[in-house]
Amino acid sequence: MPLRFIPIPTAVARALQSGSPDANGQIPERHISDGDGNPCRHCLRPVPKGDEMLILSYRPFPAPQPYAETGPIFLCADACPAPSDSHRMPAIFDGVRDVLIKGYGPDDRIRYGTGRIVDTMEAEAAMVAIFDDPAVTYIHIRSARNNCFQCRVERG
Repeated sequence: MPLRFIPIPTAVARALQSGSPDANGQIPERHISDGDGNPCRHCLRPVPKGDEMLILSYRPFPAPQPYAETGPIFLCADACPAPSDSHRMPAIFDGVRDVLIKGYGPDDRIRYGTGRIVDTMEAEAAMVAIFDDPAVTYIHIRSARNNCFQCRVERG
């Protein structure tokens, strides 16, 4: 089964890069990337060392509800392109040992039994297995260490 790796929407990224408030109503913080562990959630590439980046709170759900986790993410400070190939595991996972994956239903709530930490090299196969459940609409890949949202995955 082909998978599609979906970054945060370009319109959301551009608004945040232009100074719009984040999920907590705060203006994104500006920092300089140290080049290590600063994955941009729009271009799905590491923010290069020395480049300006934003740190902000993000909620990857359409509306607040008990399962709508909100947490910190990084974003390139300047406009960056969305990935050109959404069917390949994004560059932000290069060198990452393991990830947390969780399936969600059409109601944007976690499908219990789908959450697990998996070796990054085995993540695609694990997500295909999660999608065997027809009640799973999409999957989030999150940091196995900090639970930060990385990207959304859909069938495709």
